[in-house]
Amino acid sequence: MSEYRRRLPHFHPNDAYLFLTWRLWGSMPAGLDVAKYPTAGHAFVAHNRALDRQCSGPRWLKDSRIADAVARTILRGDEERHFYELYAWVVMPNHVHLLILPRPPVASIMRWLKGSTARSANLILGRTGQRFWQEESYDHYLRRSDQVNRTIAYIERNPVSAGLVRSVEDWRWSSAGGPGES
Repeated sequence: MSEYRRRLPHFHPNDAYLFLTWRLWGSMPAGLDVAKYPTAGHAFVAHNRALDRQCSGPRWLKDSRIADAVARTILRGDEERHFYELYAWVVMPNHVHLLILPRPPVASIMRWLKGSTARSANLILGRTGQRFWQEESYDHYLRRSDQVNRTIAYIERNPVSAGLVRSVEDWRWSSAGGPGES
């Protein structure tokens, strides 16, 4: 089991599916009382729904050029780099979800994913030296096999739940909708 710590501890058992979420810098919803939820999972879902509805803060991933670049990088991590087996993914206007079976340490995967996509996005936006992603990411390894299909459905339904499309196939920046290519 690998482990690393930023503000939150990150534990990654070997050969375990990992659900990852990371957000744009400055997109964290304010004022969510996580203490009122019975579990960390319930708090995460509530937080994610608040994030989907949030109108303030950056939503740079709505720019198709940036969403395409992030989607291509996610796919490249599986197909070319072999950093992980990719099971589900979605690029939302202000955050990203992945379900993977990681091969190298997750800290290395996240450094590559966030670093390369931030550089591409900041070039598109004409920005230099500015943060693109939140430093911290949320990760949860799946302890039971029945969680895999539920997590895939959750990830792929995220654009529908956020009211962005009517059907999962209509969101092109996801494992359900397409490869994110222009």
